[in-house]
Amino acid sequence: MSDHVYKSVELTGSSTTSIEDAVERALEKARQSIDNMQWFQVTSTRGHIEDGKVGHWQVSIKVGFTLE
Repeated sequence: MSDHVYKSVELTGSSTTSIEDAVERALEKARQSIDNMQWFQVTSTRGHIEDGKVGHWQVSIKVGFTLE
């Protein structure tokens, strides 16, 4: 196993359909500007309520990537 140095950033994705979709949206957007993403960790989950139901999910994640 190689020695790596990682950097992490915190992102928040949102979705009207699911927690998983909110994570996928955050990762998809991050992929446009961050190379070498290796892992993510969910740091918080919350949602918005509309008419007594879930309006949308908000999921904060830390994303780790290797530095070159």
